[in-house]
Amino acid sequence: MKIRSVIVEDEVAAREALKNYLSKYCPQVEVIGEAQNIKEAVPLLHETRPQLVFLDVEMPFGNAFDVLEACKDLQFETIFVTAFSEYSLKALNQSAAYYLLKPISIEELIVAVNKVQQHIINNELFDRNKIIVENFRETKPEKQQVILPTLEGFEVVKMEDIVRLRGNGNFTDIYLSNGNKKMVCRFLKHFSEILPYPFMRVHKSHIINSSFVKNYNKGGFVTLFDHTEIEISSTYKEEFLTRFK
Repeated sequence: MKIRSVIVEDEVAAREALKNYLSKYCPQVEVIGEAQNIKEAVPLLHETRPQLVFLDVEMPFGNAFDVLEACKDLQFETIFVTAFSEYSLKALNQSAAYYLLKPISIEELIVAVNKVQQHIINNELFDRNKIIVENFRETKPEKQQVILPTLEGFEVVKMEDIVRLRGNGNFTDIYLSNGNKKMVCRFLKHFSEILPYPFMRVHKSHIINSSFVKNYNKGGFVTLFDHTEIEISSTYKEEFLTRFK
């Protein structure tokens, strides 16, 4: 099966390198079009209707999120290609998006393409693009959404609905304000890196949403509004108390 793909990248050398990598290491990918900016990309995507888009984050006349906004009537998988940007990477990680850092690693390219291929083969269509755009446009972090990869597939939740997270080996248990618990296929460290304040790491095994804090006990425990009592380890105690001054 060939994956009909488009490359949107403003640098000629980067476009050529990616095409060469795909031809040599990802023969299942068929490049059916190229664009170097948003003005070229939007009509090209509507014309070709690809299954996969390799999308540079920063381009002339706009960025990757502008492209997705203008193509929200289309459904395709996206692999973002970007130079390091803490803000954009956080947005992509929150949305469980696939991305490659420049310069592109061949191994990471193969992994990303293989994951997309499995989604297409299994007809696991999931509109990450919509979530990515909404998160990028939303200025209030608590109103942003996070995509949680579970054993069954994906769950989309608003950050303001997450009460706490607990490390559980290779997984993370996420407790929601409605009383539900989700087991997610990510280490707790992943969430400590992508979740913004008011989320706080308070223990090697716990992250809490400080909006749900009910009271703090000087013995080193915090009680949340769901009556859960969480230990504040000495490593994180000073930072925790500073937030509540």
